[in-house]
Amino acid sequence: MSQVPEVSEETVNAPSPVAPADPEERAARGREARRRVPRSSHGEYRPPKDRPDPLGILEAQSARRVPELVPIRYGRMSESPFRFYRGAAAIMASDLAGSPDSGIRAQLCGDAHMLNFRLLASPERQLLFDINDFDETLPGPWEWDVKRLSASLVIAGRANGFDETERSDIVRATVRSYREAMAGFAEMRNLDVWYARMDADRLREFAASRIHKRGQKALAREMSKARTRDSLQAFEKLTETVDGQVRIAADPPLLVSLADLLPDVTRGALEEQIRGLIGRYGRTLSSDRRTLVEHYRLVDVARKVVGVGSVGTRCWILLLLGRDGQDPLFLQAKEADDSVLAAHVGASEYRNQGERVVSGQRLMQAASDIFLGWERVDGIDGRRRDFYVRQLRDWKGIAVAEEMLPEGMRAFGEMCGATLARAHARSGDRIAIAAYLGRSDSFDRALAAFAESYADQNERDHQALVDAVAAGRLRAETVDPAR
Repeated sequence: MSQVPEVSEETVNAPSPVAPADPEERAARGREARRRVPRSSHGEYRPPKDRPDPLGILEAQSARRVPELVPIRYGRMSESPFRFYRGAAAIMASDLAGSPDSGIRAQLCGDAHMLNFRLLASPERQLLFDINDFDETLPGPWEWDVKRLSASLVIAGRANGFDETERSDIVRATVRSYREAMAGFAEMRNLDVWYARMDADRLREFAASRIHKRGQKALAREMSKARTRDSLQAFEKLTETVDGQVRIAADPPLLVSLADLLPDVTRGALEEQIRGLIGRYGRTLSSDRRTLVEHYRLVDVARKVVGVGSVGTRCWILLLLGRDGQDPLFLQAKEADDSVLAAHVGASEYRNQGERVVSGQRLMQAASDIFLGWERVDGIDGRRRDFYVRQLRDWKGIAVAEEMLPEGMRAFGEMCGATLARAHARSGDRIAIAAYLGRSDSFDRALAAFAESYADQNERDHQALVDAVAAGRLRAETVDPAR
């Protein structure tokens, strides 16, 4: 395996500096990194003999989560290798630590699997395709995000019955899209990179050159459907009227109202803490958006189980009303713990983990939710916890991997690759990264090989979880088929 460049403590918490060197010096840095760490070296994945127990990693995470929700997490991860992978960001971070990297850093998503790319709304009410989840964001080796995306496509492709040639084609197209997009960003002015985005028009243009008419119509339907997923839709779906008062409708154990979760005295204390969170978190917003939040009042709170990897973290959905009873706003306050990357790339420069998430999201996304902010709360159990706040849903549309054909997954992967390149180009040295990648398909082919090898490892880890549940080491609970 090629030598891994060392990263000094002074730079461990920041993306690679891009100034004051001129473009040629930056490109030379990328070519020098390629000499030290050949692109082909990224195709290797061999678990070391002292590889940490993957289940031990999951158990360490679970120890910090809501105990009664942990079996739901294991139940979801047990269902398939793909769902296991979605919850195994910490395992992969451990596996990537010490792997070859160019020494060039960027702000990472930290969990860049394919379903963390989706349709979102911009503050200007434009539909965008972008990265969605930043719970694990930290500066680190840019290659790690590309590898996590690539492996997710292979794992999803195996689940759909794609053969190895089809899977390789998907990954190589995805990584080529990243490489070519990064080369384009390397030639752009800084402001042009910052303003770049994949909006609805660009998305349709991208799809038109890559998928057949039926696929393009399906995309158009999903884009139209995404525009309906907002606070009004959530209001109709998630609420009921009880004794003349609008309340969040319970769906235990996935959605439990505060009234049903805790006895009166404790519930009152927690409700006051959440009201305080809403009041204080506004300080992390711009003044105009803080004023907007102040025009709403909190009327109900419920605990919600979300995602796969996040199951067991404390997540509250907050129903607020504005002008009248038909002017709802749903916010989500989600617990933010240390990034799974921190043990391998260094701790965050932010003392509040919610601020870490928000800062990473604002840096990587083309446009972020206007309600995105953070706060720290002293829990009723005496522990301080960090949270970030955002809208529960805002024009979100998520791909269904199980319904994709090879052509569709390839096109989707290409969109993800280009989007990830734009996100990395904002913070990392895009000229050095582009020079490292070069014009050949060497890195593309290497990651296709890596993704297949890591998919094998993921299957072994998934089977270990299934066996641990069968043996009684871990308790799993299957509640729903939520994606």
